[in-house]
Amino acid sequence: MKPSAFDYHAPRTLGETLEVLAGAGPHGKVLAGGQSLIPLLNMRLAAPSHLVDINRVTSLDTIAVRDGGVRVGALARHAAVERSAAVARAQPLLGAALRLVAHPVIRNRGTVVGSLVHADPSAELPAVLTVLDGSVRLARHGGGERDVPAGEFFTGPLESATEPGELAVSAFFPALPARAGSAFCEVARRHGDYAMAGAAAVVVLDEDLRIASARVACVSAGPVPVLLDMSEVCAHRPAASDDWDAVARAVRDLIDPEGDIHATAGYRRHLTGVLAARALRIAAQEATEDRDDATGGPR
Repeated sequence: MKPSAFDYHAPRTLGETLEVLAGAGPHGKVLAGGQSLIPLLNMRLAAPSHLVDINRVTSLDTIAVRDGGVRVGALARHAAVERSAAVARAQPLLGAALRLVAHPVIRNRGTVVGSLVHADPSAELPAVLTVLDGSVRLARHGGGERDVPAGEFFTGPLESATEPGELAVSAFFPALPARAGSAFCEVARRHGDYAMAGAAAVVVLDEDLRIASARVACVSAGPVPVLLDMSEVCAHRPAASDDWDAVARAVRDLIDPEGDIHATAGYRRHLTGVLAARALRIAAQEATEDRDDATGGPR
C-alpha cells in the first residue's frame, strides 16, 4: 500500500511549523514519530494534502520535571521519557504505563504527545493523562497557546480537541500529592498489543492510612478513557485491605464497553472490573510505602 499524494514540509522552527499548519488548515497532518500515522497513510485511512514533519524542530524535544509534575514536549520519544530517572521520581505512573506501550523499537520512535493526539481509547497514555487530570498545550500561528484538560481533550475514538491549524506542543502530567500511590494494570493477547482492558489508578490516603480518594481511568471501556471516581466506594477502606470485590462490582456496573474481535462486551466488562480493583489495591499499597518513606520507615 502507498499513501495518496501530499506536499511534504520540513520546518525547522516552531514559528515556521505553525505558519505551515495555518496554511494547510484541515488538510494538514503532523508527523512526529509516525508510528500510528504512517500505517494510516499507507492504508489511505488518512489522506492529508500536506504532511508537516516536525522532527527538525529541536525546541520541541524536551522533558521538564518540576515540583508540579512533568511536561513532555511534542518530540520527546516514549523511550526517553520511560528511561528518565527524574520522570520516574516525579510521576511513576507515566513510566509504568510506557513500559506497556508496544515494543522497544516502537518506543524509540513514537512520541508521548503523538500518542495523546492520536486519541486511541485502547492506548495507555490517554488513560494516564485522564486519571492524573493532566492537560495538553495547543499552539497556533498568531493565536497564542491554550491548555486543554484531559477531560475535554479526548472527544471520541481517534478524535481530540486539536483544531485545524493547531499543534500539540506539550503535555503536562501532574505529580501525585503526599500519601498517594498509582498503578497501571492491563491484559493484552500478546505483550505489546493494544489492551483488551486496562486501568490506571491513583489513590490518596488520610493520616490513618485509610483511603481518602480513589480514581481509575479505564482503557478500552468506551470511546474515550472512562474516568471513574471510586472515592465513595473505597471511603475509609484500609490501604492494606485484601477485599476488593465490591470495588470490582462497582466498576462493572458503571461501564458499558463494546465487544469486538478481541473480546466480548461481557468479558471486557468483567476484566475491567478485575483490573481496576487490582490497580487500586496496588496504588493503595504504594501510597502506604510513600508514607513510610516520609516518616523514615521501611520502603
